[in-house]
Amino acid sequence: MRTRLHLLASRVHKWLAIIIGIQLLLWFASGTLMSVLPIERVRGEHLVDRSPATLPADTVLPDPARLARAAGAPVQSLTHRMLLGRPVVEIVTARGTRLFDAATGAPLAPPGAAEAERIVRSAWRGEGRPAAKIDRIETESTEYRGPLPAWQVELADKDATRVFVAADTGKITAVRTSTWRLYDFFWGLHIMDWKNHENFNTPWLLAFAIGGLVFWLGGAILLYMRWPIRRRARRKLAESSS
Repeated sequence: MRTRLHLLASRVHKWLAIIIGIQLLLWFASGTLMSVLPIERVRGEHLVDRSPATLPADTVLPDPARLARAAGAPVQSLTHRMLLGRPVVEIVTARGTRLFDAATGAPLAPPGAAEAERIVRSAWRGEGRPAAKIDRIETESTEYRGPLPAWQVELADKDATRVFVAADTGKITAVRTSTWRLYDFFWGLHIMDWKNHENFNTPWLLAFAIGGLVFWLGGAILLYMRWPIRRRARRKLAESSS
């Protein structure tokens, strides 16, 4: 029985070492890289300033009741903020989000491509004034899963920066750079979601995690059965009995 257990543990441990070893290497490599890269740089905070601008102290705000009536639906939230140097009111209802002029209460048109570029230019912290290409996106991708539709402002800088601006609010919702793409690639390897890079409960991850536990268990059995002190004790017992 002891010999069969020893052989079984050896075979299981050997094959799991081959199968799991590659993924363990990827886990260690991806974890090391993600630990080394500063998260602020991954988020592109050194290139795009996403901190909200404060309202001027002398801003006269419109009557909230009048804004609620103008929204045309029950108000879920109402926020005062700055957009391209002017105070605006952002109202969220079940029908969507609308913008109003904070001084007059007049409804504002959603930001277009030109406004999206101006928003990105005003938040730009990088070098120079790189050329920009603006596209309207309507579907999610591996690179962007924020509010849709959105404006994608692609800048011709050394980091291949793409800034995403929500088409209804004009808020910068995401910044993607070459550093972020490298981080995201290794993140996908780390959680074993090679397609979408977001599912932390993939069957592959679960299978390899269980395999890792079995790998450890087989090694623990082998260590116990091959422990030098136990072998010396058995030899002494055999010599004394003879």
